[in-house]
Amino acid sequence: MIYLDYNATTPTDERVLAEMLPYFSQKFGNAASNTHSFGWIASEAVKQAREQVAAAIGATSSEIIFTSGATEAINIALKGIAERYAETGNHIITCKTEHKAVLDTCAYLEEKGLNITYLDVNENGLIDLVELENAFTPQTILVCIMYANNETGVLQPIQAISEITHKKGAIFMSDCVQAVGKIPVNVQDLGIDVMPISAHKIYGPKGVGALYIRRRNPRVALTALLHGGGHEKGLRSGTLNVPGIVGLGKALELAVSEMEYFDFLEDLRNELECILLNIPDVDVVRNGDKYLRLPHVSNLSFGKLKADSLIMKLPTIALSTGSACTSALISPSHVLAAMGFSEERCYASIRFSLGKNSTGAEIDATIQAFTNLLLL
Repeated sequence: MIYLDYNATTPTDERVLAEMLPYFSQKFGNAASNTHSFGWIASEAVKQAREQVAAAIGATSSEIIFTSGATEAINIALKGIAERYAETGNHIITCKTEHKAVLDTCAYLEEKGLNITYLDVNENGLIDLVELENAFTPQTILVCIMYANNETGVLQPIQAISEITHKKGAIFMSDCVQAVGKIPVNVQDLGIDVMPISAHKIYGPKGVGALYIRRRNPRVALTALLHGGGHEKGLRSGTLNVPGIVGLGKALELAVSEMEYFDFLEDLRNELECILLNIPDVDVVRNGDKYLRLPHVSNLSFGKLKADSLIMKLPTIALSTGSACTSALISPSHVLAAMGFSEERCYASIRFSLGKNSTGAEIDATIQAFTNLLLL
């Protein structure tokens, strides 16, 4: 099998697994148990992981809380901010190409009476900064725009968005799940106030994530969603997943220190595109900006051909038609639809996402397989 679906999930790095294993059976204490060494050891491991996560994104350890993943982190942030700042305003600005974790949560908040503005994007997947600025009202409390799109890899101008948001006196949240560990993400440089992270996108375990919440300039406050023990500064009660948290810390530390391998992946991605975009008699097109995108992602549409049919004919290559979180839906990609593409083009799209284990031989084999199939 050739795996080219790294945006969906990644294999856990052997070094990460080795770091985690003792905390399942040998160092199994509850990090909240403060009366004996078992608890102290677990607590110290959580502390170290918190510092690792903070260091990787330019934050302080007191600004990191651990969650079960990015979806929970997004829910905590959006709902927590909406409730906490209800007396200040009831308006949130986001974008039509956000991850479903953001869009579905915003839809829930709309049902609760909040006003949500969904910004359009152009055919390259980018928002219009003028449209963003014009969308603010005196009631705007939050702007939530993702850094890197999970389907196309398109990168939004986060610094410019942050500057506009702060000038207007609102909080800026950015879903950086696909960006962290792949391109530099420093919350101070980018001006991000709230940011979710997921371990399984960066060669860590599934079921664990983190939420960065700025403590100063501006200080962001949230209302807790989960109650029952006051864990994580009262923002996320529940026994901490110590092995998972240890894995997240190690995975993020490794990802940041080894980011240079994405230069190699970019070369492989470009080779893949160069051939597939020029297959004769097949109208293959790229979806998303050619330059402002992650180095390891390519989203291509194959003319009038159905992507799911193509993928089924290539059983030795693991690919996807978009986000794993919406793969069970029969509707076309909401991301590509928001970019103004026809339903036919949306249904013809395939996402290629490369990763640590991708090789030149795998890309050559993928190119050959597609070429053979499309030239039949």
